[in-house]
Amino acid sequence: MPPTRRTTEESQLVKPTIAGFDRQRVPVAEGVSLNVAVGGSGPPVVLLHGFPQTHLMWRRVAEDLAADHTVLCPDLRGYGDSDKPREAGPGTYSKRTMAADVVTLARRLGHPRFAVAGHDRGALVAFRAGLDHPGAVTHLACLDVLPTLDMWNALHGTSAAVGFHLYLMAQPPGLAEQMIAASADAFFGHFLDVWTNRPDAIPPRVRAEYLRACREAVPSIVADYRASAGVDVEHDEADRAAGNRLGMPVTVLQQDWGAALGYDATALWAAWADDLRHTTVSCGHFMAEEAPAEVTKALRELILRGA
Repeated sequence: MPPTRRTTEESQLVKPTIAGFDRQRVPVAEGVSLNVAVGGSGPPVVLLHGFPQTHLMWRRVAEDLAADHTVLCPDLRGYGDSDKPREAGPGTYSKRTMAADVVTLARRLGHPRFAVAGHDRGALVAFRAGLDHPGAVTHLACLDVLPTLDMWNALHGTSAAVGFHLYLMAQPPGLAEQMIAASADAFFGHFLDVWTNRPDAIPPRVRAEYLRACREAVPSIVADYRASAGVDVEHDEADRAAGNRLGMPVTVLQQDWGAALGYDATALWAAWADDLRHTTVSCGHFMAEEAPAEVTKALRELILRGA
């Protein structure tokens, strides 16, 4: 009997995946488990996604790295198919808490030390992991973001309009959640549209999965951003006052938007990292999807530093 051919509608119900990767759920804190895609073998690398995405944003980079690395691609707490605890206070979605999730995840999968790369929100989590857990993080890459404290200090005047969502989601609980939930696909889709230079870099099925995941996570996504306007700044300020720095090799990949916003991105990052390589990438915000070969090359070069 010939196999049944799926209809177009049925095929769209199958979630996109990272080829060759297995999906697991790993408990990382009381009542919180993370969804993680795991593939490859060799030295461990953890890849953390940004907004408004899931672990799928790393699909092309992860498949390449898996040739000689064990690659862990989790959905962050509050995103994708990971658990989304109710915001019980500023610590629920602080980057300190989310970084501890990642360190616990890696350890429970057998990797007490690992390289980590993050994009956007994931880069803030990776940055915090590097500061809070220097014994666990061997190498750190941050894609298209500034540390939280520097980001808020850099935004000013009309140029800050590019970050309108930061101010919206910084508000007390209630209003932002209602506004975003009322038109979630339009809100999250706006960033997928305006932050990319190559719309074809995010295929329709992947875009649909991003929107589905965000639609189901509005309260936790807002809580994540709210933490970045409060407790995350406090943690960065405390580290700066104490002179704490990133001692591992650090790579930063960034769009050329520093000049437009009136700051020196390399100098801002150099204030945190002893061993820094800062590179401008000619693409939109979603560089792991728009320029995967360049991102993968940079990550491989990072991991060789200090080896």
